[in-house]
Amino acid sequence: MIASLAGTTTAIGPGTAVIEVGGVGVLVHCTPGTLARLRVGEEARLATSLVVREESLTLFGFADAEEREVFEAVQKVAGVGPKLALAMLSVHAPDQLRLAVAGGDVKALTMVPGIGPKVAQRVILELKDKLAAPAEPVSAAAPGVPPAASAWRDQVHTGLVGLGYSARDADRAIAEIAPQADAELAAGRQPQVAALLKAALRVLSVR
Repeated sequence: MIASLAGTTTAIGPGTAVIEVGGVGVLVHCTPGTLARLRVGEEARLATSLVVREESLTLFGFADAEEREVFEAVQKVAGVGPKLALAMLSVHAPDQLRLAVAGGDVKALTMVPGIGPKVAQRVILELKDKLAAPAEPVSAAAPGVPPAASAWRDQVHTGLVGLGYSARDADRAIAEIAPQADAELAAGRQPQVAALLKAALRVLSVR
């Protein structure tokens, strides 16, 4: 298994990044939060998980080993593959997922595109004894990676498109959550990608 990857970030796209290692560009699928940490032309180090299928080898990259651990754990649930596992981590930080599973929070899990009540209940049932709750309390809006004031729109847009929404829907959702980000900036705080992505998903879920 490829457990980690270190090299220069040469490209960042919707849900993916290319890390050049020894002259070879490796395509890595990442969450919006992980992508927000990367900068083209700068060095990057990611924890990784290689998913092997008959027709493909797909590498997923994470900000740290804990994120990778949760990614691999949720795939043990029937019906949850790597794309859905990545979507779960795109909406919720690892500690938030642990808390949702430990607390039987179906509503939190169904915020993830592709997860309905039945799948959410299955996740809780099958992982309750395997995915331990976080040692410390986690706020409902745990901080993600603080983007620059002018960059949060790109990060949220990338996250939504990576989760399967159209660019047009992403633009509409961003327009509706912009006041939330503006309020954070006015208070002297950086908008948080994870919280804004959740807000955008709530907007899209009622359309």
